[in-house]
Amino acid sequence: MKSEIEPTPMLPDGAERKESPGQGHGAETSRFLKISELYTTLQGEGIHAGLPCFFIRLAVCDIRCSWCDTPDSWTGGQWRSRESLLASIPADIALVQITGGEPMLQIRRLRTLFEDLHTAGKKILLETGGHRSLEMVPEYVHIVMDIKLPSSGEEDHPFQENFAYLKGSDEIKFVVASEEDFRRAERWMQQYDLASRFQILISPAYGMDLKKLAQWVLDSKLTVRMQLQLHKYIWGPDATMV
Repeated sequence: MKSEIEPTPMLPDGAERKESPGQGHGAETSRFLKISELYTTLQGEGIHAGLPCFFIRLAVCDIRCSWCDTPDSWTGGQWRSRESLLASIPADIALVQITGGEPMLQIRRLRTLFEDLHTAGKKILLETGGHRSLEMVPEYVHIVMDIKLPSSGEEDHPFQENFAYLKGSDEIKFVVASEEDFRRAERWMQQYDLASRFQILISPAYGMDLKKLAQWVLDSKLTVRMQLQLHKYIWGPDATMV
């Protein structure tokens, strides 16, 4: 279906930074990922909220959302081998979330980590900004894809092609900071019939009037889930690695 808001061409799948540890290429460099943070906490969002989860936050992001709560992950990071990442995951934690930054910048390296985690019996969640192709993501990975709204400052990035790579169990997340944001999300949901195809999350930017957003959701008559960021209500909005 043609978008009412004209999309720009999607960035190539698998595009990533050329820098890598050492001088090697191929299998050797594919062992390493650029990491911002590793930690265990409760999953704070989505249909897995409340479950113990190990977070692998990848470094480097190619967009700059105005309300981003992890700007330290935009740059920097340290190279870590897949082996050290796997060894960091507690044996009793079944849920692993890959987030960022923008994970799809490292998708060629990530694919092998996905295989390792899947073999180890872990449930894998991948959170992405949605502006890079998801074609290379294995079907066993649970995807949480953002669609950027006006307040983010990044709404012009394309996302429509990625619907073809999402499963009905995958989640699409709209971060809403204003009524304009909600109306744009409502428009996208109606235009692409998203609520009947995927799991839809309406997530308020921290500090937004929750009663207003709840009423907009109810008035929309759409089958969507309004969610709160659980970790921010437990540990506070400024806490890190939670």
